[in-house]
Amino acid sequence: MPKWLLPVMAVALAGAAVVFGVTVWPGGDAGEANGSRPTGVGAGADSGDCPSPSASSSPSRSYPMSQKPRTIPAVREHTPARGPGWRPSDGARLVVDDRKLADEGKLTARELGLTYAGEAEPCDGDVQLTLTGKNQPNSEAYTMTVRDGRVRISAATDTGVFYGTRTLKQEVRDGGTAPEGVVRDEPAKPQRGFMLDTARKHFTAGWIEDRIRELGDLKYNQLGLHFSDDQGFRIESDTHPEVVSKQHLTKAQVRRIVDLAASRHIKVVPEIDSPGHLGAVIAAYPDLQLRNASGVAASGAVDISKPRAAKIVDDLLNEYADLFPGPYWHLGADEYRALMVSDPESSYPQLAAAARARYGAGATVADLATGWMDDRAATIRKHDRTMRAWNDGFFRDTRVQPSRDIQVAYWTGKEFGARQPDAYLSAGRRVVNYNDEFLYYVLGEPNQFVYPTGQRIYEQWTPLVLRGTTPVAKKYDDQILGGSFAVWCDLSNSQTEAQVAQGVRMPLRALSQKLWDPGKPDLSWAEFQKLAERVG
Repeated sequence: MPKWLLPVMAVALAGAAVVFGVTVWPGGDAGEANGSRPTGVGAGADSGDCPSPSASSSPSRSYPMSQKPRTIPAVREHTPARGPGWRPSDGARLVVDDRKLADEGKLTARELGLTYAGEAEPCDGDVQLTLTGKNQPNSEAYTMTVRDGRVRISAATDTGVFYGTRTLKQEVRDGGTAPEGVVRDEPAKPQRGFMLDTARKHFTAGWIEDRIRELGDLKYNQLGLHFSDDQGFRIESDTHPEVVSKQHLTKAQVRRIVDLAASRHIKVVPEIDSPGHLGAVIAAYPDLQLRNASGVAASGAVDISKPRAAKIVDDLLNEYADLFPGPYWHLGADEYRALMVSDPESSYPQLAAAARARYGAGATVADLATGWMDDRAATIRKHDRTMRAWNDGFFRDTRVQPSRDIQVAYWTGKEFGARQPDAYLSAGRRVVNYNDEFLYYVLGEPNQFVYPTGQRIYEQWTPLVLRGTTPVAKKYDDQILGGSFAVWCDLSNSQTEAQVAQGVRMPLRALSQKLWDPGKPDLSWAEFQKLAERVG
């Protein structure tokens, strides 16, 4: 254990009027010239109101320079200083300077065994959470200063403050002490997600809530729920209860999930995939199933030439917009069977006819499918959402172009007529990375899928690696908004909930690191694994 982790005895100075000069510490905060302050006397604090922690200490030049904290994800910048650092002690409190931080404060106080004191001036041994009121380019950035036996976490937003508390929590788990100095930290990518296929496999509300707590500690900010597919429709519905599977989440359960996610600064991203992957809807409305010229049904696909198909999907989209108040919505749009054949127009003449009727002579089935996606986007746009769709819902050389505000969820190059990521990026599209080579956890490993490992993500993947193992040009980095790890349940009984949780544990930690800082990590994979065992 480094010397600075060893507990030290406090020097109590009681009843004395002590005068100190003021200097500037790393991070721009004011501190004492000697690097010490009397116990119980703090900036703006009334010594009579401050409890006395069981042990405190003053920084001294006798301490070695502190070391960069080890957390997952790693902090981006640490300015070392001499001092013992901070560790929870009897009587220590957590205080806030704004009631908006009450939730973050109460949560962190419980986790660290501190007393939550609300809006109060900090005393020795305390942790203070504060909003700076300043505009920052990155709203998730924060600064954490450990000095004089105190911790101050400051940010422009409550989200930034929350991420600072996650760093502090892991520092304490890693060795009991937060190292002296100043952490300045922010994520490289604004979208950091985990997507769960709850349609093919029912996951209990409690299991999902456990993943939310895990994601929050790893500084993820999105949870995707793919809750409608051929095998099931897993959320209670008032507008179309006939499509809901026997095993499903109630709306009350979903609200608790959404609320818990919000408390961890995670946005829930719902997905009703269409016009393919609607088998659960077709089971209730078999007349809407797509059939080719020979009358053969297309699995999971609705006939988009029939207006009632659009009405049912729009009913559901409008209904769930209130249930999921977050800013994002996933439209799906992948693997539409009519566009997975060599000649869609001859195979599905009713779709070709509908395309020409709507868009004029020469319009194709791909135009009609693009129009379907845009129509669903128009429904969701009324609810002020940012939308995304799978990359194989964007077709080449179509007369109808997808709306510019739909982001590309790039997952594969295996689709019919596959295009390289550059085709989307060079057109100015913004992209979220779901690379199925690294980020797809497909239960049962069908279709040559192999369970991804944290080591491969940690050592070989970056956000620029959108397809296969080859990165796109660095010039596109700003258009790649982030990434998402996806659990798909194609063979739903292949693993239990517990096995899924264990299987995704290290991949989630590796991805968190690479989305927060896409540079080469300081730790080896073996060191990273050991760190994960310590900090959770």
